[in-house]
Amino acid sequence: MDLNIESNDINDYLKSSTIINFDDQSIVFLAEEICKNKVDDVDRIKAVFEYVRDKIDHSADVNGSAVTCNASEVLKFGEGICYAKSHLLAALLRYHGIPTGFCYQRLLLSDDKQYLIIHGLNGVYVKSLDRWIRLDARGNKLGVNSEFSIEVEKLAFQVDENQGEEDILIVYKEPDSNVISALHKYDTVEELFNNLPCNLSDN
Repeated sequence: MDLNIESNDINDYLKSSTIINFDDQSIVFLAEEICKNKVDDVDRIKAVFEYVRDKIDHSADVNGSAVTCNASEVLKFGEGICYAKSHLLAALLRYHGIPTGFCYQRLLLSDDKQYLIIHGLNGVYVKSLDRWIRLDARGNKLGVNSEFSIEVEKLAFQVDENQGEEDILIVYKEPDSNVISALHKYDTVEELFNNLPCNLSDN
């Protein structure tokens, strides 16, 4: 899968922000703990990915009540939807100097809701391979299985172009503004899921 990067400046994928706040002490502690015995970038990326995928609940899977957005919020509440989990993964990896951005797909929300919504995942630069890969830390469940892979992508969802679904093959340097607006606007997970963004801000 050939990915396009939004910025040619690798430093744009390493910055801290109010959303990707890896300078927060809770993020610092966790990032150090997860990777304390990891000696190379592939091992670190895998360990962080699997932590966010498996240890942070997807709010829809657990009937969650907290709408989280920035990385430290996601960690504090232990839950988030796909966008929020991608923010935590980015923060943990950027703390370790691993360039990480944001990728999106347009997918059918469900079989009974026939409209497209934006799904969030990550693009990660693997320095030892000199290559960007996509990882989806959404969280596995029956019918959804995302794995760490540096060869063949094993994402949570495969797009069906016949249904109008789309892989947006760009690694963005920051989360999309429509995504952030949705996470800040709604107070409950139910409200959020009834109003998920259908397009990126530049589409």
